[in-house]
Amino acid sequence: TRSGVNWNVNCTQSTVEAIEARLEAVVESTGQKALLIGQSRGGAMGKVIAVRRPELVDTLVTLGSPLNDQFAIHPRVWFGIGIIGGLGQLGLPGFLSRDCVTGECCKETRVAYSRPFPKDVRFISFFSREDNIVRYQACLHQAAEQVEIASSHLGMGFDSEVWSRLSERLQTG
Repeated sequence: TRSGVNWNVNCTQSTVEAIEARLEAVVESTGQKALLIGQSRGGAMGKVIAVRRPELVDTLVTLGSPLNDQFAIHPRVWFGIGIIGGLGQLGLPGFLSRDCVTGECCKETRVAYSRPFPKDVRFISFFSREDNIVRYQACLHQAAEQVEIASSHLGMGFDSEVWSRLSERLQTG
């Protein structure tokens, strides 16, 4: 089942809550914990969900996700984030704003992001030194099995090496 997120520019807290509700429904209907896969910001949100609701997640897989520092991105990316945040500050619905970073709206998510990762949830982090969006060091979370691949940031979700290496890891885990 997909997350239901089309454009990942909404407030982090509301996005996490929506994904969490969807995940809860899927886990309830199947009776099995989920394999949760997230790319980039989606993986960081997956980490938050696994911390908040470990009873829902069997394994978290992240692809080029800023797991240690949400803002460990390359400088050229800040311009685009500034535009998105500016639209949110102007009140355009569906866009994150400065309040998501420093205000009350995403406080719960920021707290969960900083908490220790649950020991009973498997955690696999794919990263690439060639990533031109997220600094690869931010993907090296101490609780994760770290898997280095040769891929661009945007290409990770389509890279056959990622999926074959993930398949191998899931079969041996």
